[in-house]
Amino acid sequence: MSKTIEFDAASYLDSEDMIAQYLNLAFESGDTDLLLLAIGDIAKARGMTQVAIDSGLGRESLYKALRAGSKPRFDTMLKVMHALGVRIQAYSVETQ
Repeated sequence: MSKTIEFDAASYLDSEDMIAQYLNLAFESGDTDLLLLAIGDIAKARGMTQVAIDSGLGRESLYKALRAGSKPRFDTMLKVMHALGVRIQAYSVETQ
């Protein structure tokens, strides 16, 4: 009988470029649960306790906000993104 190991994306998020690419793909998907999970993976890679401290949120609140299906407040997500050292940028989408 073979054992399977659970995939942990956080273990692959070892550079700023990798984190940015991962987050951009999650944004582009348009899936809010996927986006929350991606932000959670990034927070895990950075250290959940440190992200909680840097964002001013309790650890439990942070886990709750990043759970699939949650509906975190926008200001909460801005605090988390700031704590992660990432920035959201808007750009126009041109139709072709």
